[in-house]
Amino acid sequence: MAPSALLADAIEAFLDYVRVERGMSKNTLDGYSRDLLRFLAFCEVRGLARAALVAEVDIADFLGAMASQGLAARSRARALVAVRGLFRYLLAERLVERNPAQLVDAPKERRGLPGVLGIGAVEALLAAPNRATPRGLRDAAMLEVLYATGVRVSELVTLPRADVNTNGGFVRVTGKGKKTRVIPMGESARDAVVAYVASARPAWERDPRQRALFLTQRGRPMSRQAFWKLVARYAAMAGISLPGGAISPHKLRHSFATHLLEGGADLRAVQHMLGHADISTTQVYTHVSQAHLVEQYRKAHPRSRS
Repeated sequence: MAPSALLADAIEAFLDYVRVERGMSKNTLDGYSRDLLRFLAFCEVRGLARAALVAEVDIADFLGAMASQGLAARSRARALVAVRGLFRYLLAERLVERNPAQLVDAPKERRGLPGVLGIGAVEALLAAPNRATPRGLRDAAMLEVLYATGVRVSELVTLPRADVNTNGGFVRVTGKGKKTRVIPMGESARDAVVAYVASARPAWERDPRQRALFLTQRGRPMSRQAFWKLVARYAAMAGISLPGGAISPHKLRHSFATHLLEGGADLRAVQHMLGHADISTTQVYTHVSQAHLVEQYRKAHPRSRS
């Protein structure tokens, strides 16, 4: 292929290269192909038939055109990865003199604030299970522990019985990266677990070696999907909702963190309880708390409104 080769031929050669030489998976290859064909169509409209004619501004405008079509930042960033790979390959093959994609900034995904339930809504959700039944006792205990500790749903459904200390009022959780953390557990959650363990769990236990605290009626740990459905059902029973999505276990985790910070908890302590490796991940909850403070200020301060 000559240095003046058509961009279409360059893309075809690059896709053959990543498929054969790099052993790229079919799904990734399909994604590269879609993004590069979209890029080719954009360049052809501009009269950029040859790879050597493409400049930084053309790639930036391509990403801007994707944004105007409503494509998310993640999709645009993926397209930029494909274009960068294309020109890196062409540069190595000496088919272009420079990589015009190298200095183009990747689109940044706007990080929305997590949906958070008010304290009243949380209390309504926790009160929804019928604690006069074994299933209601289990469901109430799971919801109470989730809100009391902020654990991930995957950590909750696999939580070993031995790692819940009802006497000391804490749980020991092994999370991402096999890292263990200890989280305090309040009296409401502790009492709910004691009630569940005393009456519901023994009736469902099929194998005494089963380590999971929370079991189904078949004696198995509950799946993440089943618990998501359980939370959504109790939210509907309690008549609570959030704009832009159903109530989920993750919303209770968000609420746990936000309510702690609003109550004056230290950010580092919340980071530890959530199991975040980087405190910047936890800091998103400070924005939620600040929004709460602004709302309270506007409601309460006599000169907050003109």
